[in-house]
Amino acid sequence: MQLKKIYLAIAGVLVVAANVLAQEKPLPLDPAVRMGKLPNGFTYYIRHNEEPKNRVVFYLANKVGSILETDEQQGLAHFMEHMSFNGTTHFPKNELVNYLQKSGVRFGADLNAYTSFDETVYQLPLPTDKPEILQNGIQIMRDWAQEATLDPVEIDKERGVILEEKRLGKGAQERMRRQYFPMMLNQSRYANRLPIGTEEILKGFKPEVIKDYYHTWYRPDLQALIVVGDIDVNRMEQTIKAKFSDLKNPQGEKARVKYTVPLTGKNQFQAVTDPEMTSLVAQIMIKHKAVELITASEYRAAITSQLFNHMLRARYAELLRQADPPYLKGGAGIEDFLGGLDNFNVSVSVKPQGMEMGIKAVWREVERVKRFGFTATELDRAKKSYLGQMESALKEKNKTSSESYVQEYLKHFLKNEVAPGIDAEFELVKTTLPQITLEDMSKLVQTYIRNDNRDILLMAPEKDKAGLPDEATVTGWLKAVETEDLKPYTDEVSTLALLKKAPVIGKIVKEEKDAHLGITTFTLSNGVKVILRPTDFKNNEIMFSSFSAGGTSLYNDADYQSAANAVIIASFGAGNYNVTELSKYLSGKQVSVQPYIGERSQGVNGGATPKYLEDALQLVYAYFTEPRKDENQFQSIINRAKAGLANRGGDPLTVFKDSLSAIIGNYNIRRTAPTLAKLEQINLDKAYQIYNERFADASGMTFTFVGSIDMGNIRQLLEKYIASLPSTYKMEKAKDLGINPPAGRLEKNIYKGTEAKASVQLYFTGDFNYTTKDKEQLEALKETLEFRLLERLREDEGGVYTPGVYASAGKYPHPRYSFVITFGCDPKNVDKLIASALDEVNKLKTEGPPQVNIDKYKTEYQRSHETSIKTNKWWLIYLNGKLQDKEPLNDMDGYNAEVQAITSQSLKLMAQKYLSGKNFMRFVLLPQSSRETPKMN
Repeated sequence: MQLKKIYLAIAGVLVVAANVLAQEKPLPLDPAVRMGKLPNGFTYYIRHNEEPKNRVVFYLANKVGSILETDEQQGLAHFMEHMSFNGTTHFPKNELVNYLQKSGVRFGADLNAYTSFDETVYQLPLPTDKPEILQNGIQIMRDWAQEATLDPVEIDKERGVILEEKRLGKGAQERMRRQYFPMMLNQSRYANRLPIGTEEILKGFKPEVIKDYYHTWYRPDLQALIVVGDIDVNRMEQTIKAKFSDLKNPQGEKARVKYTVPLTGKNQFQAVTDPEMTSLVAQIMIKHKAVELITASEYRAAITSQLFNHMLRARYAELLRQADPPYLKGGAGIEDFLGGLDNFNVSVSVKPQGMEMGIKAVWREVERVKRFGFTATELDRAKKSYLGQMESALKEKNKTSSESYVQEYLKHFLKNEVAPGIDAEFELVKTTLPQITLEDMSKLVQTYIRNDNRDILLMAPEKDKAGLPDEATVTGWLKAVETEDLKPYTDEVSTLALLKKAPVIGKIVKEEKDAHLGITTFTLSNGVKVILRPTDFKNNEIMFSSFSAGGTSLYNDADYQSAANAVIIASFGAGNYNVTELSKYLSGKQVSVQPYIGERSQGVNGGATPKYLEDALQLVYAYFTEPRKDENQFQSIINRAKAGLANRGGDPLTVFKDSLSAIIGNYNIRRTAPTLAKLEQINLDKAYQIYNERFADASGMTFTFVGSIDMGNIRQLLEKYIASLPSTYKMEKAKDLGINPPAGRLEKNIYKGTEAKASVQLYFTGDFNYTTKDKEQLEALKETLEFRLLERLREDEGGVYTPGVYASAGKYPHPRYSFVITFGCDPKNVDKLIASALDEVNKLKTEGPPQVNIDKYKTEYQRSHETSIKTNKWWLIYLNGKLQDKEPLNDMDGYNAEVQAITSQSLKLMAQKYLSGKNFMRFVLLPQSSRETPKMN
């Protein structure tokens, strides 16, 4: 018997040891993706996926970035990324972008790339229904890997573009970052290798310097091609082997050093200020060596950290709901950092003169968790929320987008993170979650909340510099909190039903079907209309929206601020639950419901998984019939809003936008920026009254539901929660407030800021012929002009980074349009670039757009429409828009014909009609130094 016990004990030890070994073994890669490595070291990932159908996504990942630059190459990793679009062996000069645009690929939106400290990644989504486009896509990836031409002429042209990109990033945040980065990055190499580089090098480097970077680092042993989409995996693998096997690693190749941010053990402090900083912010960072994510035990650690973050941030959100919260915004959590580190980051934005109160408040919650940990109910909610997200992902596994898979494999290659696939991950989560305990949380707290490797950073407007505390003072505040007599957190959870009163169930009184559009329309007993569009685009997604006429237009100016902010009532909770209790009640449920009150309508927007649709509709009913009035919450929101306005005028772009809003709205009180006086006009009782008025009559409301709808189940839910909504049959109509942009021509310069940068906005406005044809023509006019501005202002003149053109048209209260050209540039080039932009507008009016650009637009429209029409979001926006505009729901049937009918002549006529310049506004933001000095008499 004794011997048997010994054997059993040994067996138990062996089982434990086996489990430990299993935990430490790297998790296998998802078997649905084929990963391989060529003899030259080039890595590839290939996966078949049909979301979306007839599409493929290519990514070329390079384990190279700005960290590898020499002192003479600063900024050239990013510059090299740009040059890959400016000439390769098979696509000289700008032919690559031109070719892809002709194939329906949008530059910037689809075709793009990024460069960071440690990586450079190129992305290219393509259609797969044309073999030649697919083959050329593979050739483009091959060219990007090692065949950029780096023509000196193209390099010189691109200098201006990159300098303009750098200019756009200038401002308070960039100036302060230059001061605190060396401290935060412990004087490591990262502090001196910001990807944008230095102006001196960008302007003057010789072509040989960038060629040296390119030939040294763009090499197969540091590269991976990721291909996910509607492709044949075997054939794609053969093509990759044929195309990429001849890539060469350089002779005498340099080692790819893995740079790190060293942990010094020291505590550091820095306070930085800037005249254009708009808030007072304190940040406390405790840095740690990052935990890898390779094995099951490391996966468990990652889940533990996410649960920890979820619970801690919920506590900060609760603290913010006090009548007079101690800060404007605050939180803490474990986050990724740089150079092999992660960190426990505590941040707080405070009121003027509120630095001590704010810092103590955020640190008090850290100390409370450190002393007492979390509660069992908090952990249970966090687990339910995490498991719910994983269950949703599992249900959508055959509807997961190719882009989502690409992001997983990018992390696998660049960061060595596991990508076991949703099935394996779900099993891991299901097994791991029950094992994570409050003791695990306490251990995590002890690991991350330490007294070494801590940085304290204060950021503030220049005017507040004298009042900022020094290091000893802040450290004293933290120590004072650590000696306070704190009480454990009390998790107050309500067990009441959400609704105070059960709905009086209504009926569906009429049902109509449109087989062509796949739509069912219900008329309910209370006058509500419901449009249902079941789809199979997603397995586990239902989206909905509603509207009825009225909005803030029905209220006079004296009540306007209360009306415009009446939806604040929805942030106080509903039914038996205040906002904190409601947040806890909904934890783990995939539900989103948000009431809104606009200028001309009110309603709700939301979504849910089929499992939680009843919860969503119950919440809709609660927001309509059982809103809450909460004085503490109201004061909290208003007090924070007032404090947030204190330094609003310091930011040049905010001043610019506020000025534009006032001018475009003809200085109407409803269109001007928020002020302290406006906030004072918001009255809780009046807001509550108006909110109830707006949602008292559902009889004129239309609901639209799109997604994975169970038609049998939804009928009873609609009768219970929507047909029961109150109705008075007033059938209100929105009022025309007569707020239109000023007529005629207007030019206005706004002077604000210290940086040598300008922002330009050019507006064409007026009455519009609101037809499907003119809307499509207006969109084509926008796109074809944007093609030309990109070619001229960016590529030819090198004067901007990204010009934008925006067009919109509205039907009510009467049809109007807005057509806007916008770009940032050097103040010295404003007049020249505006002249160039308006010259292109004039060419549209005299010549019409080039046929090549019309063809690009038509192909782009076709390719974009093919995928967007297979999403729930597109259908919800389309149906809702048509219903609000009182237009036929089958308009989409003519979209393609309207687009194909577009010609150079038709767009020329559109330009003459809508870009005449009759109503034209020119706004320019310039630095303060550009203001002309008044002449002396």
